[in-house]
Amino acid sequence: MRIMNHTTVTEFILVGFFNHPNLQVPLFLIFLGIYTITLTGNVLIILVTSFDSALNSPMYFSLRNLASLEICFNLVIVPKMLVNHLMENKPISFVGCAAQMYFFFFFGASECCLLATMAYDRYVAICNPLHYPDIMTRRACFQLAGASWFSGFPVATVQVMWIFSLPFCRPNQVNHFFCDSPAVLELSCADTSLFEIESLTATVLFIMFPFLLILVSYVRIIITILRMSSEEGRHKAFSTCSSHLVLVTLFYGTVSSTYFRPKSSNSPNTKKLISVSYTVITPMLTPIIYSLRNKEGKSTLGITLGRKLFSEKM
Repeated sequence: MRIMNHTTVTEFILVGFFNHPNLQVPLFLIFLGIYTITLTGNVLIILVTSFDSALNSPMYFSLRNLASLEICFNLVIVPKMLVNHLMENKPISFVGCAAQMYFFFFFGASECCLLATMAYDRYVAICNPLHYPDIMTRRACFQLAGASWFSGFPVATVQVMWIFSLPFCRPNQVNHFFCDSPAVLELSCADTSLFEIESLTATVLFIMFPFLLILVSYVRIIITILRMSSEEGRHKAFSTCSSHLVLVTLFYGTVSSTYFRPKSSNSPNTKKLISVSYTVITPMLTPIIYSLRNKEGKSTLGITLGRKLFSEKM
């Protein structure tokens, strides 16, 4: 009976945000604008930090990887969501749903670990500035980035294989705008308590453990900054960390509120709004709050854009 119930589900229906037809086109235009800004901003970060020698440092190497992750993370969710806003029915195949969830977990877990490596980079730069070139070598940067990208593989594989091996014997309507695990889990008629324990364990390992590393790094950074005698030095040290702190707060705050409680008491609309913040809004804000608030990155970006505009006029 378990196999029969499982195999009868060939597709899911994504409910989306609202069922009002009059809101679909405005929502499509809003999210299309956000999507365009996200792609443009993050691609610009990649190009500028790749070809400008002034930004050839470990911090900007990590930022380039973060921008790449944000693009991939956005591509998993937003294009399908945009198409669904123009359709009366919002179907997604069983395999398509599994694939979307897999890459969502993959890039999400990778971003958690990458944010931790960025905090470590700031810790070494501020707390051990004399040893920074010896610690954050080119090889070390590639190893940290590679480990961050690979970290998404085990959590995505285990979570998705487990969820889609469960029997689905309820209506196949996923009350979300993408195949998120808590929403899909509600369609299963099996006992999911064991999976919830595994999900909580994965959340601790891939969300809270990197967050604790970030927290420890910033405690050491704050202590070091407070011990600095120069006010200008304190301001400069803090300015290199402020954007990363804002990004960490936005990302971890919303993600942990969703995945620490796969079957929380929050209303479906509340869960959707929380999900929008880390799947759509945060990737758009990354170029602004991390790169453009940095004086060095802002000036270099302006120079690069100026050269581009000047060459086009010529």
